Formats: sequence, structure tokens, C-alpha cells
Amino acid sequence: MEPGAGDGAPHYNENNGYRRPGAMSPASATDAAREADRIRPVLKRLWEQKKWDPATVRAALLHLGYEEERTGSNGKPHGGTLMVRAMNSRFTDGREVTPEGALAGLRVHTDACVTAFVQKSNYEVTTNGPYPETGCFEPPSGH
Repeated sequence: MEPGAGDGAPHYNENNGYRRPGAMSPASATDAAREADRIRPVLKRLWEQKKWDPATVRAALLHLGYEEERTGSNGKPHGGTLMVRAMNSRFTDGREVTPEGALAGLRVHTDACVTAFVQKSNYEVTTNGPYPETGCFEPPSGH
């Protein structure tokens, strides 16, 4: 069994590498924590007001001075650092369901992100390095 292999499945680490965020430098981690501290009270206020739709969350975070991430026709980043979208869908009771709420990802540096969500039950703001394939957002689990 390989070290840190979760449930002991063969090749666990190799097969799940895409689900591990990259490392942040100490300076980038400090900057990401500072941005998380700016975002947290905004999401707390929205949660208390029961406003967690992506459009409302996006507007509130853009009000902090962030710029929405844009991509060119080739899919390459073209400016901006903030992405807000609907929650990930999940399979529940035999069908695909997308819960109410919003996910937010802020690219602080090439090696640092703030990732957050707000939904009916709670909200959370964390910092992480980017994921290899999905940037600031944790990729959905495989099958």
C-alpha cells in the first residue's frame, strides 16, 4: 500500500492527484488569507440576508473591487481574478440536483486562491493553491 493511500486502494495517490491543490508560497498564503478576511464578512451578511444566488454573490464581491475572470476564444485567461458560479450538481434520489447557492473562486496569485461558498445551511471561505485542471475550484470526484 502506498503512503497516504486513503482507503488503501492501489494507486490511490496517483489516481487522485488532480484533487489535491498546489502548494502556496508563504507570501502568497498571507495574501490569500488577507483576501479571505475581506470576503468572509460579505458572505456572512449575504447568508444572514438569505441571498445566495450567484448573481447577488457576484455583485457583492465585485463591489470589493475584484474583476470578473474572462477567457479568450482559445480558453486562455484574459484578465480578471474572480469567478462566481452555481453550486456543483450532485446525484440525489436517482436524479441530478443542483443545490441553491453560489461558489466563488478568487485567484490571488498564480499559486494562491480564495475559495468560498454560500448556501442555505452555511457559508465558508478557505484558501488553497490551485488545482491542476480546475484552477481555484476543487474538481468533482471521479467515479
